[in-house]
Amino acid sequence: MEPRISIITLGVSDLARSTEFYRDGLGFPVHEAGGDEITFFEMSGMMLSLYSRDDLADDAQMPEQKGSPQPAMHGFTIAHNVASREEVDAVLRLAESAGARIAKPAHETFWGGYGGYFADPDGFLWEVATGAGLPVDPDGE
Repeated sequence: MEPRISIITLGVSDLARSTEFYRDGLGFPVHEAGGDEITFFEMSGMMLSLYSRDDLADDAQMPEQKGSPQPAMHGFTIAHNVASREEVDAVLRLAESAGARIAKPAHETFWGGYGGYFADPDGFLWEVATGAGLPVDPDGE
């Protein structure tokens, strides 16, 4: 199997609210493949999708998850690496102004970088970071 991630789907409690957060608040470009029941966003080399948490539980045949409250910690983070400390600060400010909760303000990291975390409306954690060990080219790759 080729190691690749094509789409990350987040099961959300309110599709309209989450779509607005990512589209209008963070400026993520919406892909035309979505519709009333799912939203796709174009990312560098992959897609992010938003889908109702209950519909995702049904689709994955995980009925015990349907209607369950969202966990405090989902058990993973989504990383958004940038080229500079200034970009880390700018992305965290943008996320907060869009309605995100800053889970951990930007700081010097134990691995020699600089980063912080924000939580989206459903508590999904995004790490925003920069550092010599994680170079980012001008295209964001």
